[in-house]
Amino acid sequence: MKAIISAVLVLGLGSFARAEDKANPVGTWKCEYSIGDQKRTAELVVTKDGDKLAGVMNWPDQKDVKVKDLKFKDGELSFSAVRKFMDNEIAIDYKLKVEGDKIKGKAATEFGGEKREFDIEGKREKK
Repeated sequence: MKAIISAVLVLGLGSFARAEDKANPVGTWKCEYSIGDQKRTAELVVTKDGDKLAGVMNWPDQKDVKVKDLKFKDGELSFSAVRKFMDNEIAIDYKLKVEGDKIKGKAATEFGGEKREFDIEGKREKK
């Protein structure tokens, strides 16, 4: 009886590990975040060609911004993107956890000599 319970536990826990390994960042992600009391939206599109990931960010007023240093490891997606604001270029660093069809994490930037961080979350768009 103990052997059966042990086998069930091993197989059951193993499937959880495999599900985590299969986290997939590829797709179109509709994201929301707030800066101050203003809600904002963005779209992240992640593609894969062989083993290489690529991505672009789209904001309502700025489209097709290629992301840099895109990495995906242990379910975490990290990258940076440059946002143009008036005559300024603002680098934003993202660290997002992929969980099924949801992503959630933080974005950080420096603006006016001050580091700012904000929460961001999104959902994968269904095809």
